[in-house]
Amino acid sequence: MSGVVYLIGAGPGDPGLITVRGRELLGRCDVVLYDALAHPSLLEHTRADAVLRFVGKRGGRFETPQAEINAALVEHARAGKIVGRLKGGDPLLFARGAEEALFLAEHGVRFEIVPGISSPVAASAYAGIPLTHRDHASSVLFLTGTPRAGTGPDGHDYRRLATRSGTICVLMGLSRVGEIAAELIRHGRPVDTPAAVIQRGSWSSQRVVEARLDELAGACEGAGLGGPALIVIGDVVRLRAQLAWFEARPLFGRRVLVTRARAQAGALCERLRELGAEPVLAPTIETRPVLDEGLDDAVARRSAYDVAAFTSANGARAALDATWRLGLDARAWATVKLAAVGPATARALAERGLRADLVAEDHRGEALGAEILRAHPRARVALFRARAGLDVLPDVVRRGGGEVTVVTAYETLPARPELAEPLVDQLSRGELDAVTLMSPSAVDGLAATLGPRAGELLSRAALVSIGPTTSDAVRARGWRVAATAATHSLEGLVDALVATGAARGDQAGSSSRARGASGSGGASKPSV
Repeated sequence: MSGVVYLIGAGPGDPGLITVRGRELLGRCDVVLYDALAHPSLLEHTRADAVLRFVGKRGGRFETPQAEINAALVEHARAGKIVGRLKGGDPLLFARGAEEALFLAEHGVRFEIVPGISSPVAASAYAGIPLTHRDHASSVLFLTGTPRAGTGPDGHDYRRLATRSGTICVLMGLSRVGEIAAELIRHGRPVDTPAAVIQRGSWSSQRVVEARLDELAGACEGAGLGGPALIVIGDVVRLRAQLAWFEARPLFGRRVLVTRARAQAGALCERLRELGAEPVLAPTIETRPVLDEGLDDAVARRSAYDVAAFTSANGARAALDATWRLGLDARAWATVKLAAVGPATARALAERGLRADLVAEDHRGEALGAEILRAHPRARVALFRARAGLDVLPDVVRRGGGEVTVVTAYETLPARPELAEPLVDQLSRGELDAVTLMSPSAVDGLAATLGPRAGELLSRAALVSIGPTTSDAVRARGWRVAATAATHSLEGLVDALVATGAARGDQAGSSSRARGASGSGGASKPSV
């Protein structure tokens, strides 16, 4: 049985810019060969059993020869596999997608080309530079700045390029920016033509240098720009002063460590990206349901309790999974009041068709215990929680005259050992600006992952906690809490992170944007 190859455009970097079709096909693939410029988080859309192979190329360094990539595509397809070839930007615009498609056609392999948002279109938009504008440019020309190996000069007619009135976009030309600018000027382009270089467009690490055409090379060198980068030349660059929307986001440029379990981290990572940050996912704990008779017995005997209490979404899901396992459904809980520690836990119940009768306003275990006693004095409570959970809720209920049966619904496990080295490395180099902590167990997991140097390493990042209980766990380790969420929820955590980032970065970020707008050649890179 013959397979198929999908040549998928990954977009320019921001993982949200992949097309719906591209994301859908990634989920079907048996094998994915991906490039360096495809955002790593896009691989989360692949199947758990998919074979992932990096075949990236960066700055002329060929990790995998093109002939080997072509052969691998044919080999996997002939073996009946569904193959994804994930390429940065668009597969056909200044890329090798057309060559790969021709090779597949010559070998009788079925393929589909899935267009992607091209890097010049996206990078310029994220830099606040429209490529065309009725008052500034009615055309745009895309050029490659990297001639084909062995061909000598790039072959562009600079005499004609210099006199055209539209926008010029040069891809892969950073190493030749001085030569390109000089040739345009020599053939008549005014020296004061506005120009910009956009590094890593649409990534949270995006940097933009603006300068006159004759000063552009020096400005890039002074800013230490590297690839991948796009050169934009023309009057449209002037509009950036008003349209630089991406860098104005409150967490732009910050790299934030997300310590939550991978299955639960999606919403937080998405929200961080919306605010301009780059989430770095490194789960310091993993959760696993406890499949034993105690959990099933508690669910089977649910009518013996007045209240079923859940202090985490994990506990709620584990209890409801046990319900289904016993051949029951949501109707089985009709005679029991359901209590949730906060909105995230209440949402976990709602996903299974159940509405929480009680939700703690303070989103803490002791607050939920007090809420239960107010609504149901001397209540009989079944608490579904982690194996090593805190006893604050049981203590509150028991002191108030109620009864509590603690049911182990899941357990937390330490992070995989292979996580430690890259995390220590990034913290050592000061590459992480903030660390988000969602529970005391996440704090314990982080300590175990980092080892005896944890305090030293974490002193270089802002530790932001979801609530007082988690903050107490941080302080118990001797670490400093930069901020605690006022409302103990994911959105509250993000708000606390934004407030911390504003205090540290807004003033510097504003001044760097002002320098860029003035055309002085400064890099638009906020301090974090």
